[in-house]
Amino acid sequence: MTSNASLPAPPRRTRGFVLLGLVVLGLAGAVFVVRRPLMMSAPVCVAGRWHGCFDTFNGVVLMTLVALPPAALVVWALARRRRAAGVTSAWRMSLAEVGMVHGTVPFLWLTMMPGAGAGVVPGRVSLVPLRDLATMGPLGIAGNLLVFASLGFFAPMRFAAPASVPRILALAAGCSVLVETAQYVLRLDRVSSVDDVLVNTTGAVLAALASRRWWRTSSHTSAICRAA
Repeated sequence: MTSNASLPAPPRRTRGFVLLGLVVLGLAGAVFVVRRPLMMSAPVCVAGRWHGCFDTFNGVVLMTLVALPPAALVVWALARRRRAAGVTSAWRMSLAEVGMVHGTVPFLWLTMMPGAGAGVVPGRVSLVPLRDLATMGPLGIAGNLLVFASLGFFAPMRFAAPASVPRILALAAGCSVLVETAQYVLRLDRVSSVDDVLVNTTGAVLAALASRRWWRTSSHTSAICRAA
């Protein structure tokens, strides 16, 4: 029985290595796809110039990739501190906290980036559902799906309060409405569209469903602890 109890460890370790390898391959593939646009913005960002780096799509993507190693170090430091304090699920909590920030802030930055007529063109609103989907295109829809995907994926893993699909839906919808309202109030030369809210919320819900096997366990464990 002792030998049988030790059998699951190697498969878990193997799955961990496979998952790490897939993540590395995915990042390498993403860098390969966007290598030319990123190389165009790299000299500007290295020079520390705001225009051409932080106000362009390529520059924001480049800085997001550059921030990956520091983000990993923050995860490691937080997890090590929590493990030393005897906190259970230290790695999961730390990864969820950093993942929410690192995966959401760049997309919010791109969403709030002013257009050419910012401050001059009056705010525009589109309240007819599904009317703007055709004008978004596949790339626009994919981008909107990712705006709050990290929030939907990691928030239920870290906090028990949003650990349900309706709550994630309400959270993502509320955040998206705030973003669209800010675009209109600040006159960023962007269309505040109900379709953006729908697609952003859909992306968060799909991401939450993808991580459900982890956050359902976390919320169930928290409920047991509170009952005890």
